[in-house]
Parts: sequence; C-alpha cells; structure tokens
Amino acid sequence: MNFKLPDFYPPDFNKANLKNAPIARFEEVIKPGVAPDNFHATSIFPEYLKLASDNWTLLTESRMDCVVVKKSDNTLEVREFRSLMPGDMVAVGRTERGEDGIFVYTEGFKVPDESEELFAFRTQVTRESSFSIDYDQLYQLLDYERKNGFVVWVLGPAVVFDADAREAMVDLVDKGYVHALLAGNALATHDLEGSVFSTALGLEIYSKKSVHLGHYHHLETINKIRRVGSIEKAVETGLITDGLMKKAVEKKVPFVLAGSIRDDGPLPEVVADVYQAQDKMRSLVRKGTTIMTLATQLHTIATGNMAPSYQVDKKGQVRPVYLYNVDMSEFAASKLANRGSLSASAILTNVQDFVVTVARGVAKLRK
Repeated sequence: MNFKLPDFYPPDFNKANLKNAPIARFEEVIKPGVAPDNFHATSIFPEYLKLASDNWTLLTESRMDCVVVKKSDNTLEVREFRSLMPGDMVAVGRTERGEDGIFVYTEGFKVPDESEELFAFRTQVTRESSFSIDYDQLYQLLDYERKNGFVVWVLGPAVVFDADAREAMVDLVDKGYVHALLAGNALATHDLEGSVFSTALGLEIYSKKSVHLGHYHHLETINKIRRVGSIEKAVETGLITDGLMKKAVEKKVPFVLAGSIRDDGPLPEVVADVYQAQDKMRSLVRKGTTIMTLATQLHTIATGNMAPSYQVDKKGQVRPVYLYNVDMSEFAASKLANRGSLSASAILTNVQDFVVTVARGVAKLRK
C-alpha cells in the first residue's frame, strides 16, 4: 500500500456568510511588541482573510497564538507579538466565521467516512491502547515524506540512553528519514558521551552497568567539545567517531539545541537565549510536514505550539501536517490532543523500543 496525502476540500466562498462578509480590518501598531486592541489571534487551522470583495487569502505559514500582519505588498504574515514594530498593520476581530472578514476553517481534510481516514483524530489513547495500525501507517508516511516532505524529529535524551535505540536513530538519519532535529543540551551531550566513553549518564550504554567515575563522563564530554570549539570540529578531528550527532553533521541535517536553566556546560551549539532558540526552532518547524516528538514533554509542547495543522506548497496545494507524540506518559499526549489538532497522534510506549521498531519497519519497505 502506497501512502497518499488526503485531498483538501476548500471552503465554499459562495455561502452567504462568506459571500456577504466584510473586508478584513487592520489596525496600526503604535508600540513595539504590542498589538492593537481586539487583535485576531491565530489558531493551528487554515485561516482565510478577506482582502477584497472576491479575494479570500489563505495564511500560507501559520502558528497558533500569533497575529496576522498585512505587509505593504498586501501579503499576509503570521508574526509573534514580540516581533511587532510600529507601523505594522495587524488584523483585528474576534469572530471566526466570516463576521470580521476572517474565516477559521476546520474541515478541509475531512472525509465522508472517518473510518477510511488513515490518520484519524484520536484523543483518548491510553497505555492499554493498541498501536499496530499506527505503526504500519507511520512507516508508510515516513517512506513518503523521505522524498516528498520535511520530517522534524524532537528528541529527549532517553533516545540515546540505549545502544540499539541510538544506532536505530543513526540509521534513520542515514537513510534520509530525518530532515531536522530539535533537542536540548542533554540529548546531544549523552549521545556524544556515548562516542567518547561508551556510556550515557555514566552507565555503560548497552549493559547499563555503572562504571568508575562515570558521573564525570557527561561533564568530561562537554569539556572536550568546548575545548575543540564545536560538535562539528569534534567530528572533523576524530574526537567523535559515532552516534547521532556525528551522523547529523555528516548528512548536514540542521539541528537546534535549545538551552535550559538546568543545563550543564553547556555544549557550544546550545542556544542560551530562549527567544533566539524559539526563532531557530520555528525556522525548521515551519517547513515541517511530519513532526515526530519523542520523550520530551516541554520540547514537544513547545514544538506543537509552533506547528500548524497544514502546509501550503510552492504550487499552492494544501496538505496536512502530521504530528506524532511518543511517550510513556499520557500527559504529553493529552496536551497535544487538547490543541484540537486534526492530525496529532499519540503512541504510548518506551521510546527506545519505538525507535528500534520504526527503523526496522521502514527498512522492510525499502526491500
């Protein structure tokens, strides 16, 4: 079975509420970082603004909890509050069914029979849910996205605490299933520690046995990387000989390591300023067509907030953005489901087992 993107069914703008809707209104920003009163806040769904009597314009790149700015060339841009500057023209209006010339559209990917939809909307997953069909659908999706999309992986350090999972993640990068990587200091540090000392957080990466002075290993690793200047330099000099970060460098997979108040070191590439980190993350998330979030609740929720439920390609075609959350905790899955996403799916399992299973599953499709 070959994966096929679902069709997008655009709104019927001849319906009375849209045909007779007023032109969208915009008001000027006076103070930097402050939107006008009654600003319109964006959602994860496709949104159309009426710019002329016969012109409903779709936001091509969106993000929830931002505002819409009309630029001088009449194009629309979704922007964070902190990026607003005096003179920017911001859409105003709190209704969403056309009353203010703004239409939030939630039904673009719906099909008559929900049972036929490959990626059904699931909100009530638990640890007792079965996921066999989810895995099979995911293999097909990743195989499609490898050449046709942009797959963003958001990883917690647990992914590299296990020798087989670490190697499986390396294989996914090597085979082209990873187009961008988002993580924190810990994921990269413990992956690099695995190369330098064959441990993760001081435990032998395969046997999980404690080693003498192993609690120093992640700090020693950070110090070694800081001494040579960067992860890329550490790979070039032969300090790092295997692992996820090495493969990402070799395959030129862009990555963002967002800093945390509890970071050790950190590694040279870690972005300490939270808003710079957010901007760098969003520069990759906005390209994402499938987003895989594994065992990192804060990064998962942050990325989910940056990701719309759709993308518009260069030909103007609208497609869904698929977002998977893999975690042992139901909390993270519930947070994503509560976003109201049409395409958020959860798989509740050990992420190390998940990565190994996915690597094997997509490998079978290549045979």
